[in-house]
Amino acid sequence: MLKNHFFKEGRLKEEHALFILQETSDMLKQEANLVDVKSPVTICGDIHGQYYDLMKLFEVGGSLNDNCYLFLGDYVDRGCFGIECLLYLYALKLSYPTKFVLLRGNHECRHLTEYFTFKRECLHKYSEHVYEACIDSFCALPVAALVDSKFFCVHGGISPELNTLNDIATMDRFREPGSHGLLCDLLWADPVSGFGEEDKPNSLVPPGSTFLHNATRGCSYFYTYAAACQFLERTHLLGIIRGHEAQDNGYTMFRKTPTKKFPSVITIFSAPNYLDVYHNRGAVIKYANKNITIRQYNASSHPYWLPNFMDAFTWSLPFVGAKITEMLLAILSICSEEELTEEDSSEEEESRALADASISPADYQQRRQQIKNKIMAVGRMQRVFQLLREESEAASELVATEDISGQPTAGLRVGSDALSVQGNQISRNIRSFDDARRSDLMNERLPVFEVDTSPSGSPTTMFPPPSMRLPSRRASSMGEGLNMEMLIKKTLEEDEDDSPIVERLAERIARGRRVTGRPQPLKRHETT
Repeated sequence: MLKNHFFKEGRLKEEHALFILQETSDMLKQEANLVDVKSPVTICGDIHGQYYDLMKLFEVGGSLNDNCYLFLGDYVDRGCFGIECLLYLYALKLSYPTKFVLLRGNHECRHLTEYFTFKRECLHKYSEHVYEACIDSFCALPVAALVDSKFFCVHGGISPELNTLNDIATMDRFREPGSHGLLCDLLWADPVSGFGEEDKPNSLVPPGSTFLHNATRGCSYFYTYAAACQFLERTHLLGIIRGHEAQDNGYTMFRKTPTKKFPSVITIFSAPNYLDVYHNRGAVIKYANKNITIRQYNASSHPYWLPNFMDAFTWSLPFVGAKITEMLLAILSICSEEELTEEDSSEEEESRALADASISPADYQQRRQQIKNKIMAVGRMQRVFQLLREESEAASELVATEDISGQPTAGLRVGSDALSVQGNQISRNIRSFDDARRSDLMNERLPVFEVDTSPSGSPTTMFPPPSMRLPSRRASSMGEGLNMEMLIKKTLEEDEDDSPIVERLAERIARGRRVTGRPQPLKRHETT
């Protein structure tokens, strides 16, 4: 019933959602940090709020009658159906406690769900109370699993602080992950680039290295082939199975160990066509009777949501505003370029013009400055709407951050399609999995921001979802959101150098304008 209800975009009463979250939290708290799992089992990677693809996953994953499921985390964020994925998986956990094992991913925390989309989704579909219950349940999730005492399953990877499996068994998992330490590494670590090829002459990994700082994530480590092999030897395990990274084919098997001749690391990713632009396949690992089978599947269609769960009117305001300012500037630009570049009139002509207008030189200069200020204000407002429009486009589609010349792209589109959302924009710029990966790379980092701890600070303040298109405008480092009020205030306060064009335009308008007195309000005539 719940599966079909969510499939039709139904919601639960808040009391029912809270019941599922609380009961699951109580059940998860009874589980060990390191869970033992027996085969046959289907091992699943990241889901990221793709509920309709999760339904496909269960079709290829096998029946619960002769199979159990192990999920490696990242059930929420980035996709628009994170709360549905979480509630449905929790409901299955409650119904089949021994058939479902749910591990924690790096996105199952307050830090990332506030920064990305899950908190906003919870507030839109349910309430702050439901979101807080989700956070409590995240802290109860186990962090690793052992399948048949052979495979170490975790979301991210291993750590220099992980010497024996007992280090996991004795750690405190019931907390928000920090930016370092064992819990952070289990959720955030990655295999090093060129994993398994560190011994080649062109490798950038220093000889003998095991752990390197993970600059891509901004926290934790890259672990090398040597580090993985040493860990497997110490713990007498066969291989490491993890998620955490999008894969073009849904999975990647890395170099085999020298002793057991089995892939030292397997990465599995179960969110096909990630973010609707990666064009990747999803995959799950089926392990039964000592055999491993990879099952791949393609993405399923799903309902469309506008960015940040906003309505169409709010999303379209920047586009309308941009057109309005364009019209205002067109009205102000009453002089042609030739007229603006004409030589200045003589003092005699200027005096005659002032006399005809019955205006003193001081008033003339004042009027000239007022007109100049109006032109500058309209121009700055155009910049405001330009920024807002770019943010709306960036949030709704993933496009390249650089043009062919390597220069960052910015600014309004021009042409007859300037007001439309270009359906082929993605296909022109994101041609492959690698293109999408490069464009989205900065969003893989641990976000850094200052939390407002003042008495007046709002406890529900959310940070803007990072733009995949114009990364230079991510506001997280400044501790402020890119909302309309902030953009307007900052743009209007900009102290830009005066443009010669503005100077000449204001001069022309002021010189040719007659004194008309104060503007009068519009009168209503027979309006209904």
